[in-house]
Amino acid sequence: MIKPIVLIPSFNTGKLLETTVREAIANTDKPVLVVIDGSRDDSEKTVLDLAKSDDRLTVIVKPVNEGKGAAVRSGLIATKKQGFTHVLVMDADGQHPTSEIDRFFGHAESEPRAMILGQPVFDKNVPIERLYGRKLSVWMVMLEVMSRAIGDPLYGFRVYPIKPLLEVMNKERRSNRYDFDPEVAVRLYWMGVPAIKVDAPVTYISEKQGGVSHFHYFRDNVRFVALHIRLVIEAPFHWLAKVFRTYGK
Repeated sequence: MIKPIVLIPSFNTGKLLETTVREAIANTDKPVLVVIDGSRDDSEKTVLDLAKSDDRLTVIVKPVNEGKGAAVRSGLIATKKQGFTHVLVMDADGQHPTSEIDRFFGHAESEPRAMILGQPVFDKNVPIERLYGRKLSVWMVMLEVMSRAIGDPLYGFRVYPIKPLLEVMNKERRSNRYDFDPEVAVRLYWMGVPAIKVDAPVTYISEKQGGVSHFHYFRDNVRFVALHIRLVIEAPFHWLAKVFRTYGK
């Protein structure tokens, strides 16, 4: 039996944050934790008010923006003593499917050792550059783990077993922003955490529709390049370790 929690990191998400949180609460009976990562748009006010009337919702407000990975770590550390075993991490910008929360937890219940990795099913409004721009990361991760097990490494709608996730995050403490999702997936796989891929829809919300994106094409792509250089350099050592574990028994 697993004890799961939903974790929603948020930075300057505006009105979409309240919508996402309300939908999450409506679609699951599991606790929901929102980590406000140094937002400056006052978006935390509505969810703080909501938390006063719903004891399943907890809100942590961080004074300084440190990135998605750091926000996830802060949230997990804050709830460590409550005995949660699994966390579903999802974005606050309305693109991830709150209706799929319990289905993903169902997969975690069946395979509690595994990470449940959402695989994006894009709607017709997705910009073409998003579809093709992520292919390089897909291929790089395939090289790093010598497998197609992870699939899309950038889609952040996932369930993780908390103990190995914190172990990886506390050890590395580097990929705190958009590079968080691919790094933890690769490192957990190297640790021997099985990966289960599950299709999930993505709703693309344009800026005209109120969509929010903090992705900086130059800065964040440099981070991705630096991440994959590190992982590719480390990968052979993990391949050899896996061979020794397999054939040394």
